[in-house]
Amino acid sequence: MALVESLQKAIDYMEEHLLEQPTIERISKQASLSPYHFQRTFTILTDLTVGDYMRRRRLTLAAQELTRTDCKIIDLAYKYGYETPEAFTKAFRKQHGCTPSEARHGIGKLQSYNRLAIQVSLKGAEPMKYRIVEREDFTVVGLKRECPCGENAEGGSGIPEFWGEANADGTVNKLTRLLNGNIQGVLGMTCNYNADKGTIDYWIAAEHSGKTPDGFSSFTIPASKWVVFEVLGYAPTAMVNAWKRIYSEWIPSNGYALAELPAIEAYISPDLFSPDSLNEIWLAVK
Repeated sequence: MALVESLQKAIDYMEEHLLEQPTIERISKQASLSPYHFQRTFTILTDLTVGDYMRRRRLTLAAQELTRTDCKIIDLAYKYGYETPEAFTKAFRKQHGCTPSEARHGIGKLQSYNRLAIQVSLKGAEPMKYRIVEREDFTVVGLKRECPCGENAEGGSGIPEFWGEANADGTVNKLTRLLNGNIQGVLGMTCNYNADKGTIDYWIAAEHSGKTPDGFSSFTIPASKWVVFEVLGYAPTAMVNAWKRIYSEWIPSNGYALAELPAIEAYISPDLFSPDSLNEIWLAVK
């Protein structure tokens, strides 16, 4: 329950300081989490980045004030954090499908994104299979790409395309041949969330000890304790569902805190699209 309470505290803080546009550092501090882990937890549970949530809430409040008062549109633009009325109108239209002027005259339908409230529901009847692994530092080699997330990823996160390219140009096959570590699968790894740019670093990699092959970069992951979750089923959806269960069920029910290390998906099965595909999620804890 501590995670639920801390997340609600952070959400309440966001609501109280919406017009001040608080930084991710200030918000995550309310939840006693690092900016990286708070943003990741929030996004997995809500399908929104923190920036997306605050932007939608501000535009919801702006629409309410627009229809209930005679406040000038230019004043509303500045109040809700836009440098120009044009920028405000563009963002308003994107969310509501109409301009501020049209909304004031009752033209179009407004979209209200309501304040988030975390509710506890009965879950956990279906077991989650996992093991605890203590590991010394290890190295992965592969390719890294900066990918958009949140509203910046409206045209796609770029991650499926990255995998498509890696499969088509033989990168995945090369990485498979380089596997010589504990994790026997090609890895999808996320780290380094950048709140200002709305991006995250994504790696397609393999655990490998030895010289870094030409054309690849390397990343050394420090010693840590890992929770390794079994993920069974059609991989594209099974992985997403597993992450949601980890953050909504497993973490609140166990006494571990998240470590400041990359989150790893290990694609072990030769057929990722089979209902019997068996893969893993590696989550560092402390």
